Amino acid sequence: MAAASAILLDAGGVLVFPEPDRVLPPMRAAGFTPDLATLERAHYRAMAVQDAAAAEPAAATWWRDYLLTYIAACGVPEARCEALAAQVHQGVRGHSWAHVGAGAIVGLRAVAALGLPMAVVSNSDGTVEGDLRRLGVCYAAGPRAPDRPPAELTGVKVGIVIDSAVVGVAKPDPAIFSIALDALGVPPSHAVLHVGDSLRYDVAGALAAGLQPVHMDPYGFCPAPDGHLHVRRLADLPSLLAA
Repeated sequence: MAAASAILLDAGGVLVFPEPDRVLPPMRAAGFTPDLATLERAHYRAMAVQDAAAAEPAAATWWRDYLLTYIAACGVPEARCEALAAQVHQGVRGHSWAHVGAGAIVGLRAVAALGLPMAVVSNSDGTVEGDLRRLGVCYAAGPRAPDRPPAELTGVKVGIVIDSAVVGVAKPDPAIFSIALDALGVPPSHAVLHVGDSLRYDVAGALAAGLQPVHMDPYGFCPAPDGHLHVRRLADLPSLLAA
């Protein structure tokens, strides 16, 4: 493929996932003990179910619908999913996406080693930049910041972290990508890659913005896999670009 000019990354499902210490207690109390790998897989199944739905999920019920399919993907019988979803919802409220995914740091470092302008573009609630910095995943320092970060910052330097709640526009609206690219000083084009876990929000949004979507799809759950690129791990992105 043509040389990339910039890389945009989603946060949830690419870098971070629901916090197991908040999700697991009610599930364990009910007799279900999924491991971390099962929890991550459940996230991708839940996203694929929403991607396949005929109607776009409503903002007010998105989290509830996500939890129902997430819990079902952990092996919980359908008849018990509703009650457990309500309990999990209470446990993770305000702490939803605070678990760094397996391989996320290694993959992010591999992507950063490409030396391209980078940004995080997330549909979130105003907390994503602080969470990613606190977790040591990445920090926003601007494209002209010094290579050596201040002592209190760890993780990978990115140009900017865009949070939909902060900027007032959310994926799949192409305007959210324009905000990120303006901050990076990179024009929108097919040479800009956006890596995300949702067909409905990330792939559709990137296409609407004239960018190249890359679907993070570790288990091949994508309900409409044609017409866009896929990776199973973030660390696979450099090889995809080299090909």
